[in-house]
Amino acid sequence: MMFLGVDGGGTKTAFCLIDSTGTVRARALGDGAYYFADRATGGVDHVARVLERGIGAVTGAAGLTPADIDHAFLGLPGYGEVPGDVAALDAAPGRVLGHRRYTCDNDMICGWAGSLGAVDGINVISGTGSMAYGERRGRGVRTGGWSELFSDEGSAYWIAARALNLFSRMSDGRLPEGPLADLLRRHLALTADLEVIDIVLNRWQGHRSEIAALTPVVVEAAGAGDTAAAALLTEAGGELALLVDSARRRLGFSRDETTPVSYSGGVFRSARVRDAFTAALGNGAAAYELRRPLFEPVVGAALYAAKLAGTPLGTEALAALRAASDPTTAEVGHDDA
Repeated sequence: MMFLGVDGGGTKTAFCLIDSTGTVRARALGDGAYYFADRATGGVDHVARVLERGIGAVTGAAGLTPADIDHAFLGLPGYGEVPGDVAALDAAPGRVLGHRRYTCDNDMICGWAGSLGAVDGINVISGTGSMAYGERRGRGVRTGGWSELFSDEGSAYWIAARALNLFSRMSDGRLPEGPLADLLRRHLALTADLEVIDIVLNRWQGHRSEIAALTPVVVEAAGAGDTAAAALLTEAGGELALLVDSARRRLGFSRDETTPVSYSGGVFRSARVRDAFTAALGNGAAAYELRRPLFEPVVGAALYAAKLAGTPLGTEALAALRAASDPTTAEVGHDDA
């Protein structure tokens, strides 16, 4: 049997095709599928184009057709946040696959299914945005992810936006200047500090993925001894731990019950964020078992597809999948529409 996982994100969408033996048949990467920012110029149609290119690439790389896919799970950013869009998002994959053997939901499920192997527990995601998702006894709960405008604490966007505030204060002399200031000047090729306004607001149009992409500069600055940048990353780890603790309480895990926790998303590549997150969990009254992610989110999506089909991968297949390395990845053209 063949299962397709799709992990949509703010900056990229990953596709993974696995079979029932745990063999990764092909992968592909495409443009981000966060359609809110592009509603005027594409919206759900943008998502459909991303899916068409990615599914075509991954099935082509495997020598298969969409009809060969027994079930697909498509995790889409923003899914469920605008009730009026759900029907259109649900219909979009069918036009590409040519059948209804698929399920759509929010991309947070991909991170949970991948990191914990789809068992009870909580996964916290910190990529362009942030949120936590957990399940216990068949019930799912989401915390966070209320949009970058007034939430997404601990995310790459949240870190970068606050770092830009630090830069403005350093430039004014309201804050002692640290390595962050010069690193941002070089990264953005600023001719004058005020040019950052033109870049962020005019050239980037405040686009969340462009801003979020500044987070590695913040990590570099912290490593270079910038105390303000280091404090920001530590605060991000604490905010992500708060998402987990809230999800634990809402799911009904008692303080005496050990709650499995894992994480996914690019922000967790920062050791400083991971350490702060781990420390914050350990300092609370509840008992947590922090687990390294078993699989990346796109593989989790494929595993969830198998589970939804009623044919979850067995122990040997999961072991084979864990042992797999250097999977085939097909390149997908960028969406210039």
